[in-house]
Amino acid sequence: MATTVSTQRGPVFVGELPQDFLRITPTHQQQQIQLDAQAAQQLQYEGTMGTVGRLSITVVQAKLAKNYGMTRMDPYCRIRLGYAVYETPTAHNGAKNPRWNKVIQCTIPPGVDAFYLEIFDERAFSMDDRIAWTHITIPTALKEGKTLDEWYSLSGRQGDDKEGMINLVMTYTSLPASMMMAPQPVVLMPTIYQQGVGYVPITGIPAAYNPGMVPMAVPPAVNPQHSVNEEDLKAIQDMFPTVDREVIRSVLEAQRGNKDAAINSLLQMVEES
Repeated sequence: MATTVSTQRGPVFVGELPQDFLRITPTHQQQQIQLDAQAAQQLQYEGTMGTVGRLSITVVQAKLAKNYGMTRMDPYCRIRLGYAVYETPTAHNGAKNPRWNKVIQCTIPPGVDAFYLEIFDERAFSMDDRIAWTHITIPTALKEGKTLDEWYSLSGRQGDDKEGMINLVMTYTSLPASMMMAPQPVVLMPTIYQQGVGYVPITGIPAAYNPGMVPMAVPPAVNPQHSVNEEDLKAIQDMFPTVDREVIRSVLEAQRGNKDAAINSLLQMVEES
């Protein structure tokens, strides 16, 4: 067992270090976020039992009003329908004219007649920037067997319906309420609603959903060790030359190999030191 020895530079550990040394324990807020996300997953799972239809949304392309930032934007779309959240791949260097051509299959639970769509600019070293958003009511014509290919106005910093347009192709398939639909993998991002802004992500680690498992609302354990990508480790070490390599490795493991999250944690550590 390690003992603490005082030096001119401060206390140091001498001997074998404890197993939880430099491991980041989730804060109460992060634990609550994960519990809320798991509860949302459970609701989504239960909601599929009463599914009334399946909506196919092809996110084709967008024409945006402005390129925000110093470089070309890397936009992606996020769709919220019921308790589920779906995302397109990132259109790298898509700037004001991103193209995705991504087909998303959504299950529609009873009582849901609209979905919320957002466009984000993917950032490497900061939180992704929300560019545009819109609220779309599911057209009743879809239930008549029609395929709709429409452009929808986007709201954003330029104002309501002034941030550009997005092209969606939608079809609808009716399903019996007793039929169980296997949900697609989804990304659950805890959010809060801000007046005049919309849904804003809460800082924290989003939970991943495995469609083959029924999520249980149990308190999360301390993050297990994850394999560290040596290229990511070297890249982060180049960014933080004054931080010990093993400290960086420990932070990467604590963040489950997430490079961006590890960089944010290290930035906080450097600012506080």
